[in-house]
Amino acid sequence: MEGFKVGDKIELNIIDINNDGMGVGRYEGFTFFVEGGILGDKVLVKIEELKKRFGIGRTLEILEKSPYRMKSKCEYFPQCDGCQFHNFKYEKQLELKRDMVKSNLERIGKIKDVIVNDTIGMNYPYRYRNKAEFKIGENNNIGYFKRGTHDLIPIDKCIIQYKIVDEIISLVKEYMKKYKVEGYNNRTKKGIIKNLIIRTTKDKKVMIVIITKGEKLPYKEQLIEILTDKQLTSASIVSIYQNINSKDTSVVLGHRDIKLYGKNKIVDYIGEYNFLISPKSFFQVNHIQTEVLYNKVVEYLNLNGDETVVDLYCGIGTIALYISKYAKKVYGVEVVKDAIDDANANLKINNVKNVEFIQGKSEDVLPKIISKGISIDVIVVDPPRKGLDKSLIGSITKANPKKIVYVSCNPSTLARDAGYLEEKGYKVEEVQPVDMFPMTGHVEVVTLLVRE
Repeated sequence: MEGFKVGDKIELNIIDINNDGMGVGRYEGFTFFVEGGILGDKVLVKIEELKKRFGIGRTLEILEKSPYRMKSKCEYFPQCDGCQFHNFKYEKQLELKRDMVKSNLERIGKIKDVIVNDTIGMNYPYRYRNKAEFKIGENNNIGYFKRGTHDLIPIDKCIIQYKIVDEIISLVKEYMKKYKVEGYNNRTKKGIIKNLIIRTTKDKKVMIVIITKGEKLPYKEQLIEILTDKQLTSASIVSIYQNINSKDTSVVLGHRDIKLYGKNKIVDYIGEYNFLISPKSFFQVNHIQTEVLYNKVVEYLNLNGDETVVDLYCGIGTIALYISKYAKKVYGVEVVKDAIDDANANLKINNVKNVEFIQGKSEDVLPKIISKGISIDVIVVDPPRKGLDKSLIGSITKANPKKIVYVSCNPSTLARDAGYLEEKGYKVEEVQPVDMFPMTGHVEVVTLLVRE
């Protein structure tokens, strides 16, 4: 770092882009992450921070524009922290996500010469999210954090959310302004409303969850009237909840839900299966791409109807039910009791007889299934971002399934776990990225591992 210091201006060719949307360049052999630069740009950069192995810079001027640049359709980009790629051509986003998955497998998992298919994208990569989650701050502001801060960027619309969301934002603002209901101040930790969640089903039924600091939510009846009285153009509100979260952490939902209006749960569907969704239920946020993803799971499983399948981290049972008609028996395992309750309810409403849900940690339950003498043919895993517990990998290999189908929202932990599984005698045969989250740096991946 002898040739430069904080405050210096340097010229950089942006040779890559990370999943936070920052350009990556090298100067005198030293790596810089650059805000405002995308793959293919040549930029003038001001150095803002220097670490041992990398530096952070801010683009002052684009000297040569990348051929992959496009005009953002989002008026809040790049200040808003919700998306990273609004100025990056969609075809190149898909290519980048495939390359990211392949790079992680090679660099972290030490897995080479594996088929990583082109990322499956969307025909229209906007207005795809069925779940919106906003911060609420002072002065009736609703929005997302400004990139790299806890300052709120107020928004009136979000082009990756369903259109109904724009209308509901306006109605909640109207209520807060009219009745002087305070939003949450992230610095003083005071205020009434902290967050707003809006969930929309395929047939445009809406659940709204208002998250409050305490039990106080003034003028509840008026809030319900404002939200339900107007004829919304694209959907109908059928359920309104208050969720109480007194903790000053980044966790959005608290433990207590109070139904203010309408139905206890909304019903959404994937393929031919219906799913009951409560305020805390995990449900994939992209209706169109979820079916693409699950059909790829079915393809990789390639079941003939005689197999016993275990679905680990099953949540409310979406994958377990979706694959049930192809298997002899499916066991779904999930640690969260509310999710298992929902999964069992989903079992009933779909009249599926060959699925059994078990509550507990996957690393504890799987050995118990094995100890009963049950022969497991295939295992499906869909873990959280942190990936698989190492003890669970031992249990999976002890179960000795012919195949493992690994669904992941985090290519780096997928690569790590795939590396462990290859050491235990499984080979990564094929990998399919699916773009569940256009305009962001995130990608969903389905991976087929076969016992050697």
